[in-house]
Parts: sequence; C-alpha cells; structure tokens
Amino acid sequence: MPETSKPSTATPVRPRRRRRRKASTRPRKLPPYNVVLLDDDEHTYSYVIEMLVALFGFDRTKAFLKAREVDTQGRVILLTTSKEHAELKRDQIHAYGRDTRIASCRGSMTALIEPASA
Repeated sequence: MPETSKPSTATPVRPRRRRRRKASTRPRKLPPYNVVLLDDDEHTYSYVIEMLVALFGFDRTKAFLKAREVDTQGRVILLTTSKEHAELKRDQIHAYGRDTRIASCRGSMTALIEPASA
C-alpha cells in the first residue's frame, strides 16, 4: 500500500538571528592635556606676560598671575585642551624667542604637555 503523506504538525524552525550591537553614535571625548610652563632664571616677568598675552590671549592681570605662579611654584598650567592643541601651544612657546631684556638669555622658555588628571 502506498504511503500517504500526512501534514506535519511540527512548527518550522527559523534560524536564530544574531542581534547586532548598535555602534555607539555618541562620539568619544579625547582625553585632555595640560600645557605647562616651567620656570627658569633667564626670562623677565615682562617677557612672560608679553608671551602669555600674545599666545594665549590672557589679559595682563591674568598673565601676571600666571607669571607669578610659575616663578613661585616652578610651573604653571596655562591651558587644558586636546592633545593636538596642547602640542601647538607648547611649540608656540618654544618658538617665541629669547628675552631681549636679558643679555644672557639663550632662547625661549620651556613648556611641556601632560595628561590632565581626571
């Protein structure tokens, strides 16, 4: 006797789809860096104030306070920004030139960049 096909009562199995994780649409923030000016004995307050006004746009009062801080503390944070911008500002300090008010001055002030603490 020929076999008759019976309708299947089983539910068809669908392949399981893997959920894709959505890529984060929020941009990640770049870590901040400090531009740090280091003290030396080869530059006058006038030079430091002039440089800070020219390179950072500080008013003369803020520039004087930063100059005093670098003189008394040995270092001062001038700006906290992205790494690329911090590198630019550091390089501008290094390229600013010697203090013509002091004959023995050999060049620009020293600055460095460092990761800002969270």
